This record gives sequence, structure tokens and C-alpha cells, in this order.
Amino acid sequence: MADPLDAGTAMGAVLLEVADLDAMTRYYSEGVGLDVLATTADTVALGRDRTASVVLRAAPGLRHAPAGHAGLFHTAVLFDSPAALARAVVSVATRYPGSFTGSSDHLVSEAFYFDDPEGNGVELYHDRPRTQWRWEGDRVAMATLPLDPNRFLADHLAEHGAAGLAQVGHVHLKVGDIPTARAFYVDVLGFAVTAAFGSQALFVSAGGYHHHVGMNTWTSRGAGPRTPALGLGQVTLQLPDGDALGALEDRLRSAGVASQNDGRTLAFEDPWRNAVRAEAAAAAR
Repeated sequence: MADPLDAGTAMGAVLLEVADLDAMTRYYSEGVGLDVLATTADTVALGRDRTASVVLRAAPGLRHAPAGHAGLFHTAVLFDSPAALARAVVSVATRYPGSFTGSSDHLVSEAFYFDDPEGNGVELYHDRPRTQWRWEGDRVAMATLPLDPNRFLADHLAEHGAAGLAQVGHVHLKVGDIPTARAFYVDVLGFAVTAAFGSQALFVSAGGYHHHVGMNTWTSRGAGPRTPALGLGQVTLQLPDGDALGALEDRLRSAGVASQNDGRTLAFEDPWRNAVRAEAAAAAR
């Protein structure tokens, strides 16, 4: 197993390749409530407080991948309070009523699920205080319990507060098999396993978070490497400094994983050709 990733590791923005840049921008800004932080002719970066959560890139020549392929299961946007989450849920549900797909109490968090206009999964969630998380050794207790949306909104919509941060808390991927996913994300990259569900799902993190990356085979068992398609363009890992970035590059080199380092960021692919970019926190600003 690799040396562990630095405990200060977090998730950065998720890049989505999109067919309709304007429609997708409206969903994430007017729906989810993210601010437009930067635009170019073919990209829009959205987030809060200068921190991008989602970057949309126009890709009119691409098509959706067939069912069963690897790729994005959902991008999980973390809100810093139940009240902020409630406001976002109402906003999306009101403006895009057909996009809601469910809600769950995961013990460590409360989450609401949607599909954006191009079918990309979106989780909006808040974490319960870490003092309420239950650990059994190095594994955290997580579950999928019913969460009544109406009750949650009734309890929290009246609460006041600033909009606060809304940043990527974790990313959940569709993969072809769990042993290969574990060999790459744990044995090579250095994430720690926090929960595992046989051959179906694996959850990993750095620094004792419940999970930064989730992987499942629920609809993608046996999937091979991806070909260019709409949807996931890139996942970003934010490392605390250049030393942590250099250590990750050394691990990739030792494992024979090709990477490109431009002096600020490190780019590589997982076994399903999901693109990953690692950057030092200072380079992300």
C-alpha cells in the first residue's frame, strides 16, 4: 500500500463536458445557487467565495456514453449548514421539478439527489458534526436510511444565515470492478478505505473524512476504459502543498502510471480513463 495521502487533501472542482452550455449554466446557477466565477468562450466556472465547484465546458461534438459505461455517478456539493442545504434543495426542486431523484440519511450526512439537464448525477448534502460520526476501527458507519424531504425543509427553511460555502465534498464514480478501483485509489494514490460493500461499492478518504471518492459497480460492472463522451471531464484533488504533490507524483511513477506535471498541477488517469488533476492548494487560487 502507498503512503497515505496528506491529511489536508480535499476535492476540487469537477469538470463536466456539456452539450448546452447556457442551459447547464442556468441549472447550476439559478437552480443549485452557485455563483458564476469566471467565463470564457466555451467554459463557465461556478462556485462560491472564489472556490469553483463545477466547471462546464462546451463539447458540442460529443455524445452521451452508452448505458453501462464507467464515468460519473454524481458530483456531491457540500453545504456548510442544513439551512443552506434546504435553500438549495427548494431552489432546484422549484425551478427543475423533474430533476429530483431521492433523499437519504447516511448517518454522517443528509443528502438530496438530482439529475442535471444532461443526466449527470448531483448530490446536495451537509455533514453532521464529526462528533456524531461513529467509527469502528478505521471504518465509519454509513447507511442509506429514509429522509423525508418535507420534514427536512420544514425544520430548516426558516433558519437564517449567510449563503456560505458550497464546494465539492466528494465525487462518486461508476467503475468496472472494485478490486481494480481499490488497487488504484488506495494502493497507488494513498486514500484510506472508510467503507466497503463487497464487490458493489468502495468509499475512500484522506484525513479521516467519511469519503472523498466513492466508487460503485451498480450499473457499470465489467466496464472498460472510457472513450470521449459528454459527462465527466475531470476530477480535481487539492493537496495542501507542493511537497504533497511531489509525493503523489513519486507514487504514480513507482506504480508505472503515466502523468504530466506542468509545474503547478499533476494530470493522470485512473484505470477507466477518468481524468484526474491534482493541484497544490496555492495553485488553485
